Amino acid sequence: MNIKQELQNLNNKLDKSSRKLAAAKKRDDQAIVLQSQTEIEALTKAIASAKKRNDRELSVKGNSIKALAFNRELTKEEQANMGKLKKSVRGLVVVHPLTAIGRELTIEKVTGFSPKKF
Repeated sequence: MNIKQELQNLNNKLDKSSRKLAAAKKRDDQAIVLQSQTEIEALTKAIASAKKRNDRELSVKGNSIKALAFNRELTKEEQANMGKLKKSVRGLVVVHPLTAIGRELTIEKVTGFSPKKF
């Protein structure tokens, strides 16, 4: 399971536990309240751990892309013919600014990274 799915599942479980806690408080059921509170604490820790792991993976991937020897912004024509461009430039990595990697690299426009000049 990838990290996004794991985060989604954990957030769903957290939401379910918080609703369970609210209902138990309304009923004054102390056993369920304590159980729900421990579940919420555990889920919160797991969510924080998954987010840190995701950030670490993005950082590693961003550093490996930055380490490529050459980069430049892609023209509209190159963006329109992405398949042709990728075939002509081996090892090309295209990064869009709105993706997670793009935000990590803080790029403004669609940029191509490659081991050699293109």
